[in-house]
Amino acid sequence: MSDTQEVLLTAEGFKKLEEKLENLKTVRRKEVAARIKQAIDFGDLSENSEYDDAKNEQAFIEGSIVELENKLAHAKIIEEDTGAKKVGMGCTVVLEDVEYGETMVYSIVGSMEADPMENKISNESPVGSAILGKTVGSVVNVQAPAGTIQYKIIDIKK
Repeated sequence: MSDTQEVLLTAEGFKKLEEKLENLKTVRRKEVAARIKQAIDFGDLSENSEYDDAKNEQAFIEGSIVELENKLAHAKIIEEDTGAKKVGMGCTVVLEDVEYGETMVYSIVGSMEADPMENKISNESPVGSAILGKTVGSVVNVQAPAGTIQYKIIDIKK
């Protein structure tokens, strides 16, 4: 990720990243520092795998902190529009699979917040990009590994 790339987040996603950053800075840093201190107490560092593991974890945590700080610094909060007529970032969309009649509900979020297990899909995903800007009643074609899937937009909520 480049240093100046805009990161799209919902207000909830921004808050979660801030909480994760705070946890890394306050809790995880202290835990790893304690592990390093304990490993040093074991003696010879040249053959101390506990020390090596703790130092590797410390490097990972510090890298994560820098990455999160960068993302938060370049974050753009998705504005909420209570009267959504078109699918946009932050919307919750009810889709119907035209062929099978199954319905699914997705929230459209930035790629940083995407979590298919929570039905949060990225605006850059195949489904997300296909429905962006569309209105209720629109039918969209989405390319999937199994072929083209048609979805009808049933409802849009903010």
